[in-house]
Amino acid sequence: MFKKSNYKFLVSFISSISLCCAQVFAQAEDSALGEVNSKKPSGIYDEILVTGGRENIRTTAGSAAYLDETIIKAFDTTDINSLLEKVPGVYIRQEDGFGLRPNIGLRGTNSDRSSKVTLMEDGILIGPAPYSAPAAYYVPNVNRMSAVEVFKGPSVVQHGPHTVGGAINFVTKPIPVEREGELGLALGSFGYQKVNASYGQTFDQLGFLVDVLNYSSDGFKELEDGGDTGFERNDFNTKWQWTSETSASVYQEFQLKLGYADEKSDETYLGLTDADFKLNPDRRYPASEFDRFSSEHQQIHFLYSADFNNDWVLTAKAYHNTFERSWDKFAGIVRGEFEAYVDASEILLGGHPAHLALIREIEGNPFEGVTRIDVTNNDRQYQSSGLQLNLDYSFDYGDWQHNFSSGLRIHRDSVERDHLGRAYSAEQSEWVLVQGYQDQKTLNTGEVDAYALFLEDKIEVGDYIINLGIRHEDIHSHYNDLMQVGGYADGYQKAWLPGAGIFYQYTASLGFLLGVNYGFSPKAASADVGIDPEFSLNYEYGLRYQEGAFGFELIGFFSDYSNLLGRCRASDACDGEEFEVDEALTQGLELTVDSKFSMNSDWVVPLRLAYTYTDASFGGNFNSDFPQWGDVQDGDRMPYIPLHQFSLESGVTKNRASLVAAVKYISEMNEASGTGVPLSGLQTQELLTLDFSFKYEISQGLAVQVIAQNLSDERRIVSRRPYGARPNAPRMIKAGVSYRF
Repeated sequence: MFKKSNYKFLVSFISSISLCCAQVFAQAEDSALGEVNSKKPSGIYDEILVTGGRENIRTTAGSAAYLDETIIKAFDTTDINSLLEKVPGVYIRQEDGFGLRPNIGLRGTNSDRSSKVTLMEDGILIGPAPYSAPAAYYVPNVNRMSAVEVFKGPSVVQHGPHTVGGAINFVTKPIPVEREGELGLALGSFGYQKVNASYGQTFDQLGFLVDVLNYSSDGFKELEDGGDTGFERNDFNTKWQWTSETSASVYQEFQLKLGYADEKSDETYLGLTDADFKLNPDRRYPASEFDRFSSEHQQIHFLYSADFNNDWVLTAKAYHNTFERSWDKFAGIVRGEFEAYVDASEILLGGHPAHLALIREIEGNPFEGVTRIDVTNNDRQYQSSGLQLNLDYSFDYGDWQHNFSSGLRIHRDSVERDHLGRAYSAEQSEWVLVQGYQDQKTLNTGEVDAYALFLEDKIEVGDYIINLGIRHEDIHSHYNDLMQVGGYADGYQKAWLPGAGIFYQYTASLGFLLGVNYGFSPKAASADVGIDPEFSLNYEYGLRYQEGAFGFELIGFFSDYSNLLGRCRASDACDGEEFEVDEALTQGLELTVDSKFSMNSDWVVPLRLAYTYTDASFGGNFNSDFPQWGDVQDGDRMPYIPLHQFSLESGVTKNRASLVAAVKYISEMNEASGTGVPLSGLQTQELLTLDFSFKYEISQGLAVQVIAQNLSDERRIVSRRPYGARPNAPRMIKAGVSYRF
């Protein structure tokens, strides 16, 4: 893991930066660069906005959503799940109630650990190992972002490797032109607290930004011995940027970004039986007493942009990310002299009542000294690094305006897994470590070298905008199972992925779009040689209407899979790594309404609606050992994709005060598609929640905010993976104060 000395060095480093900058501020005069830089050519911040910003979305030949800082701060969001519920076509499977371990799917893709979604920060791959081990146990803290972009359809051609459903880009705060800072403090239910601070400025050609975030909670789960069930997260980031004179023949920007984040949480995979959930959804079984998660993420990003003032723009991004995590968690029961093992998922299904009694209650253990619980440390280390080069060129050919983009990414990532089990026996109502017992469950490595190339031309002619693009992925993988003789394998995947979209501006307010793209999701480095990557043919079609402050978008989508992958996770007792099926269909509708009504000069009423209808089903009969599928019949629905979901947000703003209410609904979802697997016939429960946020600006820059989440305290089973029924978060009240200067 990351050494504490390095942690202390980083904190000292950032503190030193802040101190040095403060000394500079004391001697500096106010800068007048705001007016100058507002006229500067294209730079780094323009390039990290994948969608091009809110205005560009209105005419793009593909579907996209742009959630800016105003939307993030409306509920002072720290839970990425809560934020993404505002975007149609995004599916969330909750797990811990705080969004610590997101499970995100787009347009029918499997949501497990967001492994089928391309995750980026400032246009750079940010998942721990997006090719060799795509399960995203790290997602950037959304509370420190200036925007979050979600894009689907043909617009994902530029951004792989996963192009079936779509991609998400986390946009960090830009370096301010003038002096700008923010301090925030929030307290709330279950010991919740959050502190955030940022400060930045630009002097002539040099600018910087430092931001710090800490938030934590005691947790809402309950252990019988009063043990901890909460978490704490820290995030430290700094940016330095140099820009040339705006009058230079070649305008250039160079940015260095350093980041460190860590988490310590008393989180568990262990849920509840349905019967125990009804009695108390917040209960934690004693067997999860030793469950702990800790992680550390480090990043160093170099970004360079050059505008040649003759319609050529070059952007280069070099990056290196490391992520290390350790998760001690209850995994099962060891019987006798370690000769038999019962997996945790089997125990929660009721087939082992004596073992269930053991994990539910320490006292009265009928197998005292003979049966032990297994607590496994799933230790993993990830690295991801690469270089991205983008070249944009704009030119006119008659009435046709071409905006040509090309890009090359050279990428390498790796994962090292070391899973070691140990045993505890129940003795005199206490868990006692069994000396001399160690079970090496997993010891392997995986690595990938990937080369990606894309070409895209955005053509504007008359009332039409046409996007034509193609992406190529070339992936070389190596996997080595260190517990097996000859347990190594080399793999090779390649794919050509074309996409096309067209937008027609029918009137000044109304436009129509149509798009098609070939979707791809690579298999993991550890997958069997006989498994193929995931492929699909994706269509979208719809209309947009924009009149003043009123916006309306209706998009239909259809995905025809020629090969669908199911990836085995620790929460499923699988005999294998990945599973495939060649007949699956996903289709649906996405509706977005975004508007503001002015009742008079003082009153403003905002309205935002996001609704998704999805029919995701298998197109044939097959038998699968993948626990989320099983024995499937034609028409069986895919797991963890709701038929209906919506988010409705409205309120009122007058002068310095604003009140916002949000209603969110998600229908039930299948835990498994077919029969013959552990969770056959079970569904999550539909969930309707109501949130409120009241904000009042005391003076310029100084504001107070009170937030109520899940005001009616609705409690439902949102998933039975991993290892049993899991609840959504209970009612939470938060109050905070912020100061911008």
